[in-house]
Amino acid sequence: MCGYISLIFLWTSLLLSLPCGYNGDKILVFPVDGSHWVNMEVLVKKLHSHGHELSVIRLTDSWFIQENSPYYTSITVELKKKYIGLDLFESAVQRILEARRKGPVMGVLAQMSEFIGIMKVAHTANCAMLTTMLENKDLMTQIKMENYDLMLTDPAMPGGVILAHYLQLPMVYNVRWMSFGEGHFSIAPSPISYVPVPGSGLTDQMGLLERTRNLLHYGLNLIQERWLVIPMYSSLLLKYFPPGADLLVMQQSAELWLVRVDFVFEFPRPSMPNLVYIGGFQCRPAKPLPAELEEFMQSSGEHGVVVMSLGTLIAGLPREVMEAIATAFARMPQKVIWRFIGERPSSLGNNTLLLQWIPQNDLLGHPKTCAFVAHGGTNGLYEAIYHGVPVLGLPLLFDQLDNIVRLQARGAARMLDAATCTTEEFLEALRDILENPTYRHNMQKLSSLHRDRPLHPLDKAVYWIEFVLRNKGAPHLRAEAYNMSTYSYYCLDVAALVLLILLLTLGGVYKIWIRRWKRGTNKAVRDGKKKL
Repeated sequence: MCGYISLIFLWTSLLLSLPCGYNGDKILVFPVDGSHWVNMEVLVKKLHSHGHELSVIRLTDSWFIQENSPYYTSITVELKKKYIGLDLFESAVQRILEARRKGPVMGVLAQMSEFIGIMKVAHTANCAMLTTMLENKDLMTQIKMENYDLMLTDPAMPGGVILAHYLQLPMVYNVRWMSFGEGHFSIAPSPISYVPVPGSGLTDQMGLLERTRNLLHYGLNLIQERWLVIPMYSSLLLKYFPPGADLLVMQQSAELWLVRVDFVFEFPRPSMPNLVYIGGFQCRPAKPLPAELEEFMQSSGEHGVVVMSLGTLIAGLPREVMEAIATAFARMPQKVIWRFIGERPSSLGNNTLLLQWIPQNDLLGHPKTCAFVAHGGTNGLYEAIYHGVPVLGLPLLFDQLDNIVRLQARGAARMLDAATCTTEEFLEALRDILENPTYRHNMQKLSSLHRDRPLHPLDKAVYWIEFVLRNKGAPHLRAEAYNMSTYSYYCLDVAALVLLILLLTLGGVYKIWIRRWKRGTNKAVRDGKKKL
């Protein structure tokens, strides 16, 4: 009898432990490769653990998206030629750093030029991928027959947005960036008086000159979106969609936006009901390190370890900068773990370990880690915030400058220009990070705030995805603003009506005054004639 009761209890426990999404909804995933896939993969794995079936669209020469995975099935697209490689980013960084050495103006111009060049190549490749898929009738028939319930996509590249509309699937975004820039600018009110525009390097505290600069950056981003990005998809939309198809309208039609933002990091700003904030959702407690790495960490003694990484896209900096950094590291008592690809610097000290790959999250969570030298990518910075490790930033591309500025504004980071950084400057900044307890205190305060929430952001993301699946969308969260024309949204028609009424009123008053003035004048003339 006891054995029978134990068996019932075991089966009940197993049933209760099943994830809430075990019904197995089918989700089509259209990710962006590179560092964006690093966090999308975390979400894919979590959804798989809830019993969902996931299919991931990838290119044959994908950098990080594996074809074979226990968590998803692949839909692999082969292009006729290779459009983009990792060398594109490294060569862009080299040219930007060379321009920065010639002065700040040249550096800004080079940054804009290289960014536009990268965007052109990336969107051209995205268009080619979409065209290849839509031209392949067998592939599209196969995808349609799968009867997917949802499209999960990163709208930094609008391939998933366009494909979702072609397949008539509801969309959920895993988003930080859009065609304009930061995702909020595409959906929520974003007053540029205190909301810094991407690329401006500004905080939310702006004087007259800073607001002017912010306005200029807003104009540049708008031109980039409307004159560069959107026109690149016009011919594709004309060919495969009914007349009047508008990419901007498509982008705003997602049911839910899972925004990779936490306001311990981002500056406060207006939001919308269908925005769910999941910043740092990829962060987790540190796992034990491999034996060799653990031994190296422990060998640092009371001095601790500095971790350095420039992310997934950039292998390294110019040779002279690498040598300057290596020299600075060699003069420090701390041990250093440096994610490094390329020729070993000649000035490297015995205290520095070079590795082509590092378990970054586990290293940042190790009690011996005392500082993080980073390029400023959001994945790494959120891990640093999660584990309370202060940052020395060397921003290179994209949003990295803005990210470091945000941490610097909160007193948890310092920033150096990688183009002109010398051994002495690097050494002074890193020593300041290590020896001034304010940086660690401020970062640990951010860490405490970041962790103090009722639900882990990854669990929150999965809940809201399943909410959309259960309810076949979330139209009640979408503001009417999406359906309004530009002139209606900004009340330009109201302003025109008020102006017309004002002009008509003034015109009427003017006519009445003229008429009375003429009557008075005529009467005075008649009275004068009578006196004569």
